[in-house]
Amino acid sequence: MRLPSDYEERVYAGVLGKIIGVYVGSPIEGRDYDWITHELGEINYYVQEVMGRPLIAPDDDISGTLTFVRAMSDYGFNPDLTPAQIGQTWLNYLIEHKTVLWWGGMGTSTEHTAYLRLKAGIQAPDSGSARLNGRVVAEQIGAQIFIDAWGMIVPGQPQRAADLARRAASVSHDGEAIYGAQVIAAMESAAFYERDIERLLDIGCSVIPADCLIYQLIRDVRKWRQTYVDWRETRSLIEQHYGYAKYGGGCHIIPNHALVIMALLYGAESFQRALMIVNTSGWDTDCNSANVGCIMGIRLGLAGIDAGPDYRGPVADRVYISTADGGRTVTDAVHEALEVAHIGRELAHEPLPAPKNGARFHFNLPGAVQGFISEDSSTCRGTATVENVPGHSLSGERSLAIHYHNLAPGRSARIIRETLPDYRPGSGYGIEASPTLYPGQVVSARLQADGANAQPVNASLIVKTAGEDDKMVQVTGVTTVLEPGRDALLEWRVQAPTGCPIAWVGIELTSQSGAAGTVYLDWLTWKGAPEVCLGAPEHKGNRWIQAWVSALSAFHGSCDSNYWLIQNEGTGMAAQGTREWRDYGVQAIFTPHLARSFALGARVQGLKRYYALRITCQGQAQLVRELDGTTILAEVPWHWELYTDYSLRLAVFGNHISAEIDGRIVFELDDSSTLDGGAIALLAEEGRVGCGKVIVKPLV
Repeated sequence: MRLPSDYEERVYAGVLGKIIGVYVGSPIEGRDYDWITHELGEINYYVQEVMGRPLIAPDDDISGTLTFVRAMSDYGFNPDLTPAQIGQTWLNYLIEHKTVLWWGGMGTSTEHTAYLRLKAGIQAPDSGSARLNGRVVAEQIGAQIFIDAWGMIVPGQPQRAADLARRAASVSHDGEAIYGAQVIAAMESAAFYERDIERLLDIGCSVIPADCLIYQLIRDVRKWRQTYVDWRETRSLIEQHYGYAKYGGGCHIIPNHALVIMALLYGAESFQRALMIVNTSGWDTDCNSANVGCIMGIRLGLAGIDAGPDYRGPVADRVYISTADGGRTVTDAVHEALEVAHIGRELAHEPLPAPKNGARFHFNLPGAVQGFISEDSSTCRGTATVENVPGHSLSGERSLAIHYHNLAPGRSARIIRETLPDYRPGSGYGIEASPTLYPGQVVSARLQADGANAQPVNASLIVKTAGEDDKMVQVTGVTTVLEPGRDALLEWRVQAPTGCPIAWVGIELTSQSGAAGTVYLDWLTWKGAPEVCLGAPEHKGNRWIQAWVSALSAFHGSCDSNYWLIQNEGTGMAAQGTREWRDYGVQAIFTPHLARSFALGARVQGLKRYYALRITCQGQAQLVRELDGTTILAEVPWHWELYTDYSLRLAVFGNHISAEIDGRIVFELDDSSTLDGGAIALLAEEGRVGCGKVIVKPLV
């Protein structure tokens, strides 16, 4: 089956619908119907302000969905991808007690239980089996909430979607939980071609046994929908027959799946009404709302999401996906949708070039702003708005319009996009992140001034870095004068002081004469490896440490030795950088105080995918490839002592790897693998290691 002509846009609508659903439901997660209706009434929009919660926050429903499907790309788009490979993807991207999951403990959190099984060497599907974990644990809701992307990568193939859902769900779940996940995935796959909700439910039921409980509850909810006009009557019956009182554990799939089906039936053709029903009904609101939002987004498209209140404006496509791949934590709905669609195209053997020659921000989908917002500071407040508009692009269909006014000395318009989050959770899910932009990388953008502008305007590329006490300091790059109707290409090799991670990138517009008008941002991107020293700043602040993703027992920074790596058991790492880094050299000075081994990593793609130059307590220097197990590519004897400094350097260029210790080349070889790009890492095994002078430079 060929992909639909609007495939990318429909995937974007599905991803965006899921994200919006999570944001609507997350502040009231765990509340019941009575509390919600008494305290808040019907949930017709975001209630974060009322509940004292931030709108943009990490959530397992988003992070798990868009992380676990990476198994497909990590394993070469293999249509026969196995549960064991998906389980390995869990181990690669999850940092225990920190990212993606609710870490509630063995036998309490289904996903944590499965993770502990995987960590102990029990592969999927045994890791999620009821035989090992018990039926109650195995039939909680997680399989359903993590499943949406698997339906979107095989549009119009519900049986195949159900099969993929079974493989993915079996990593952590069993029984009715897998059936529920299969129903959702099959409906999402079919929704690319089928809009009728009754027909979609028929398709969903066709992929599961007719004698299972999920099939029975769907039959009952459909019958109640035909009997009762008011959804509240059906909700009451769901609570009576399929409620939490009957199905135990932290969050069982049966009650929540019933609410999802109810919301789809009563929501009909209204995205807002479907979200209102499922969120007002309570229980696991963010999970249920996410599934409903995704299905409705695929069914109705972007027009369906836009038909009600402005859900998209406050969100601005922004999302955090906190994993061991910290360079992808700060992301957006467009980027994630195209990653999902890329998998779908590879599986369908219908690849397409990336929009606008692969520009990071291309605005090529309707309404997309990709996280760009107007700066709300005293010098900028009220000077600009952004809008996605057709045209004004050399190689695409759309662009980002920057409408500015009241520019004058001391008043500028800044359109900025986050590159390192300043998010401190008071509760809920934590965050691990690295910057997406670094000094030494080249930022470029194409701008066009509207022909109706009355006068020229100055346009500059800017970044904001964490300075003294982590306050933002602006660094202004190249500036050009945009005459009305003219366009310009801006290009700038970014610079920032040591220890000042880049937190924002953007465009600044200035004028000396009260200018007003519109400038169009066609695209903005950056490329190349960084040229940066990842060390302590000369001033006070903590962002330089927070820019590292830590999978260590403890990770500290100090001005004298820069970093302390402490690992109690096994091997831990602190990583920084992005998957886009390809050809570069990294060097650092290590001082072991107690360690079985210490290492410098390159092309790091998570906890289980990287190259490393390692020195072991057995007196060996090794070049290691970690990829579905540990492969020692080369080793030589190497005597070392505690409390002594060792300078390690690792360089990767294409398939070539070069490794040095104290200025001496110890390894030089070629290796062909899927590790074609990634971050850098500092690694320690069972001990305490000091580390300093971490330098990354491009290889040319």
